[in-house]
Amino acid sequence: MTPWRILAAVATALLIGAGTGHTETTTSRSGYALGSTSCGDGAVGFPRLQIDMKPGFCAGLVASREDGLKFPRGIVQIPGQPQFVIADMGGWGHDDGRLLILDPAAPAGRRIREAITRLSYPFGVAAGPDGKIYAATDTAIFRFDPLAANPAATLETIIRDLPGRRLTLPDGTRIDESAHPLKAFAFDRNGRLFVNIGAHSDNCLSPAPILRPCAAGEGASSLASIWLFTPPAGGVFPALKPGDPSPPHEVFARGLRNSLALALHPRFPEPGTAFLQGENARDLQDIFTPNEEINAIEQGRHYGWPYCYDLTTASPEFKRVLQAGSYKDFCTSAARYKPPLSLLPPHGAPLGMLYYNADRFAELKGRLLVGLHGYRPTGSRLLAYEVDEHGFPRLSTSPVRYHVSCAAEPTRAFQTATGEVPAAAYDELIAGWHRVNGIRPQGAPVGMTVSDDGAIWLVEDKNQTVIRIDRASGTAPDPLPCDTRSDALIARLAAYVENDAANRARLTTLRKTLIEQHCLGCHSDFGLKAGQSDQDKDRAVLRFMLAQDGWIYPGDPEEGRLRQRLRGLGAERQMPPGGNLIKTEPGYARLLDIADAFVARMVPGSRMRVKAGGPPHRKFYAADGRECGDIPFGKVVVVTERFAVNKPGFSRFFRPADPHLNGTCTDENGYYIPQQFLVPL
Repeated sequence: MTPWRILAAVATALLIGAGTGHTETTTSRSGYALGSTSCGDGAVGFPRLQIDMKPGFCAGLVASREDGLKFPRGIVQIPGQPQFVIADMGGWGHDDGRLLILDPAAPAGRRIREAITRLSYPFGVAAGPDGKIYAATDTAIFRFDPLAANPAATLETIIRDLPGRRLTLPDGTRIDESAHPLKAFAFDRNGRLFVNIGAHSDNCLSPAPILRPCAAGEGASSLASIWLFTPPAGGVFPALKPGDPSPPHEVFARGLRNSLALALHPRFPEPGTAFLQGENARDLQDIFTPNEEINAIEQGRHYGWPYCYDLTTASPEFKRVLQAGSYKDFCTSAARYKPPLSLLPPHGAPLGMLYYNADRFAELKGRLLVGLHGYRPTGSRLLAYEVDEHGFPRLSTSPVRYHVSCAAEPTRAFQTATGEVPAAAYDELIAGWHRVNGIRPQGAPVGMTVSDDGAIWLVEDKNQTVIRIDRASGTAPDPLPCDTRSDALIARLAAYVENDAANRARLTTLRKTLIEQHCLGCHSDFGLKAGQSDQDKDRAVLRFMLAQDGWIYPGDPEEGRLRQRLRGLGAERQMPPGGNLIKTEPGYARLLDIADAFVARMVPGSRMRVKAGGPPHRKFYAADGRECGDIPFGKVVVVTERFAVNKPGFSRFFRPADPHLNGTCTDENGYYIPQQFLVPL
């Protein structure tokens, strides 16, 4: 970490107490460092988070994992009540989902109670036209009374048998785990219901050459579509009794890979008013390609998946399909294909979208808010678009540039394969939400809602929090610096691998049989380029993995996100998607063991565990005695000096870029912990 980053982190840690002349004691919840400063007043004053926001705004932490949140993805206020309903998926395990009641007025740590449990992938949640709360699983939409003594007893299913995680495609192919089973939905003011039916895979690819259109996107019950359900007279769907069929539907729009962000203008379906969708575009290796999209949804139109992306870029895998037949020249046919209204930052992953029509924030009145959930540098932010009188974001005549946090190129103009293209300009309500050790985790916004008092509430799934946005008082703090590993530290770790023959061999094995076979083409190219030697490829892959936030903690393979995603541990979905390779591919489980061994032995030294018993955390220090942070017992560290020469009674350990640092120490000189707090593995 460079000196200016250290100074900025220290200044931030001292910011709250600067006016009183002393450093304030902070606590931590869901990875956020909290002081006594509040966002909001009175009963809606919550601990202020140190995230970088538009001047005049602040964010307060309402609930965290300490309240029992596991994987929150949707939120809505109960009409006329100060409580909220939260859709909490629990993770990607089947039937782990819950609907929760949030009482913001309850004491911290006790604000959540369960209403309905054992749900499969709950995501969408909304207040219906009848004032009742509606929610979705992967296959059904239902309503219930969240304030009843037994909310589960009030559940009424209105739609069932939607395409869920298990599918049979039109060609007879059975899918045991669809890539996009989640159901976002939205009511218009006439009570009609629009439901996301996500694509079963990233881009409907099959063995080359692909000669036929994607069957899953065709027909009267196509995937990658928005389905429309129309209620009977009176505008309210009846409850389904056992044996009743699901109400009929029509495909309102198709060619939409995954429509988890839907926003209907308050006057929709008045002619000319906006129905907007935030598209999670296909995955490609390039961090800047393809762009995500805002689509203006019109009945009967096709929006491109899987044949087109960006504006008119044709998917190369479907070259043959686009040369002849019904999809000939499809991506340039205005009569059949509707390109995006505007591009969104690439890989931003829009998972929440709404119109702000309250009075609390005059500068946001009528604007479109879009939350970007993506973990890449273009994600983790909240955007605000100006719209015209019909609700459509206004396109800019001058180039629009999007921010790339923690990257060498801080901003980049929207562009496609043909060069720079117009886009809608926006403000960033939340601009800086990258991880800063000891201060905050990387933000992961999903569902949003606006409460009766006009405040904006959102949930973020990876950090298990509910956040409330309000007016800020006082001067906004300076933005926090990026806190990824320095180039010098990455070079140091790479040198450890280079000097260890066994780990060099492990790296080559991982690169050839894991990354090149299963990871390329999904999220990144891992720094691999044509013409590189095997040694250069190994170096590129290693540097890429070490540069990612939280992927690897040298010496402790169980802590990093790389292991969690490869093995399907925790709340996030297993990677690569589309199947459990641990069970189906010979040798894959052994390959993951090699990955564990590679991480465990990356740094020379003895691996030891932080001793259990007593306080749940152990303090550790720099060589000069400064307190560096608290590390939970049970964590594994690499001890480089069991009996530290320059600090008697302490052991020196190495655990770079750790989430338990408080931002005032550097990785380069190691950390020190009392010897009695370490035990052998």
